[in-house]
Order: sequence, then C-alpha cells, then structure tokens
Amino acid sequence: MLDNLQKYTIILASNSPRRRELLVRMGIDFKVRPLVGMEETFPKILKGEEIVKHIAKEKAEAYLSVMEAPNELIIAADTLVFLEDEILGKPSNYHEAKAMLEKLSGRTHQVITGVCVMTKEKVEVFSETTHVRFSLLSDDEIDYYIKQYLPFDKAGGYGIQEWIGYIAVDQFNGSYFNVMGLPTQTLYKILKTF
Repeated sequence: MLDNLQKYTIILASNSPRRRELLVRMGIDFKVRPLVGMEETFPKILKGEEIVKHIAKEKAEAYLSVMEAPNELIIAADTLVFLEDEILGKPSNYHEAKAMLEKLSGRTHQVITGVCVMTKEKVEVFSETTHVRFSLLSDDEIDYYIKQYLPFDKAGGYGIQEWIGYIAVDQFNGSYFNVMGLPTQTLYKILKTF
C-alpha cells in the first residue's frame, strides 16, 4: 500500500523487538540499525509529549551522520509512561519495576510515544497519547509478572501485550499499538506523505 516508499531504504533506528514486530505487521520492508550508546536526555523545561518528540528527533538526527545512502528514510521513536507529572521510564531492576507497578495499580496513566520520520529532505515529528487504567494489583501478581516477563526494557515496567495487559488493564483510550511502542495508524498516515 505504501508504494511511494519504494524509492527509500527504510531504517528503524531502534532495538525494540515490539517496534520491529509492528513494522513487519504493517507490511513495511525495513532494516534495523539502532544507535549504540545514545543518551536519551532532554531539557528539563519540556513536558509530556514535548519530551518524547525531542528524544525521537535527537535519535533520528544522530543517525544522519552515519547514513549509508541519500535515499534512506529513518524511523526513530521514544515511549514514556507518565503518572500525573512523574515520568516512569525503563526500570533497571526488580525493585524499580515493582515500585512502578505499585504506583500504576488502580490508577490511570498516560503512555506517550514520540516518533520522528526523517530523510535528507523532510522531517516529520509527532506524538500520540494513550490513557491506560490498571485495576488493583496484588503483591503476588506484581511479583509473578516481573519474575516471568522481566519487563526491564519497557517504559513503566510493563508490556500491554503480555500477561499483565490481559489481567490488569481495565480500559484504555487511544491506540493500543502506541502502548506497545509505535502509533501505527498515525505513522502510516505520515509515511504516505513521503
């Protein structure tokens, strides 16, 4: 369906297996070339969607210097979980994951993904927000999930497509795939403009 993209070599600048899976399911032919050692920093004055858009654009711009061909199209993204004004990134260990899931238990949070689509001639940066409500989680459920699924590479310490999504997500408003790490519907619309 995206015949206009045949002139490009599409590069996914991400190590995320979920983003790879989503692009495959969208029928997009791409190569994976993540940037190693990229620090995901942002000015402290930024809030919410401004943060993830800034980080996604920085990832894409950092890739420009190592582009292998002028016809490459880069897709870079960043996903964060926000509970009110608190940012819940990727937990680095069991205790951080447990603390995050305890905070999310019984509450509604926002999952915001920023995406940058970039070629040498054009840049599109956008974000998508999904509101997710968790039911109350017991200590045993949190412990089981962390030990079985090791969610240390996931913002907020969970993956909606895993066991916890089936048993704890009461409701969500917005894109399900955004919570997985890539707002596929909006990305498709943007890619059609290239």
